[in-house]
Amino acid sequence: MKEETYPFVVRPLPYEYDALSPVIDGETMHFHHDKHYKTYVDNLNNTLADYPELQKMSLKELLMSLENLPASARTSVRNNGGGVHNHELYFDAMKGPVGQEPVGALAEAVKRDFGSYQQFKEQMKQAAVTQFGSGWAWLLTDAEGKLSIQQTANQDVPDLSLYTPIFLVDIWEHAYYLQYQNRRPDYVEGWFGLINWRKAQKRYEEATA
Repeated sequence: MKEETYPFVVRPLPYEYDALSPVIDGETMHFHHDKHYKTYVDNLNNTLADYPELQKMSLKELLMSLENLPASARTSVRNNGGGVHNHELYFDAMKGPVGQEPVGALAEAVKRDFGSYQQFKEQMKQAAVTQFGSGWAWLLTDAEGKLSIQQTANQDVPDLSLYTPIFLVDIWEHAYYLQYQNRRPDYVEGWFGLINWRKAQKRYEEATA
């Protein structure tokens, strides 16, 4: 995804609202993208409007520099900047349900680091389902190409100086509650069929080039 700086814009979905049905319905995607994600973008811009010195920084740079930001802006950038970053990757990393599985170097890395695609899936689902409260489960790679799965709470991100996100699953209730209510495991199980493995492979290649 192209690096941008202030003012950040609401990126359109790379598909129609109902393109992920029946796993994620159009109503959920409408509220998730047009309401929740947009609010994070608006709040981040409102915060940065008072800090000209931060307006030249990309979102990744902001999130990697939280401890060096003015204390009065730090919490907002962490929460809203993380919300923008995480949602943009989440939306971009999915496509219509087609039952894809990893290919190429990423497929080889999944088998090497998890034992098999099925073992990867079980570990990823476990991370998503057991994350307490709101948060995310991530597939990450380091610069050497070793894959790992991590959980983060709220809108936190992994250490972006050490890891490149390949994709993630949103386990905030607003991502699934309209359709699944409290059945988070069912939502996560369906999400595996939405992973855009072609884009995931591209991210993996770029991160390990």
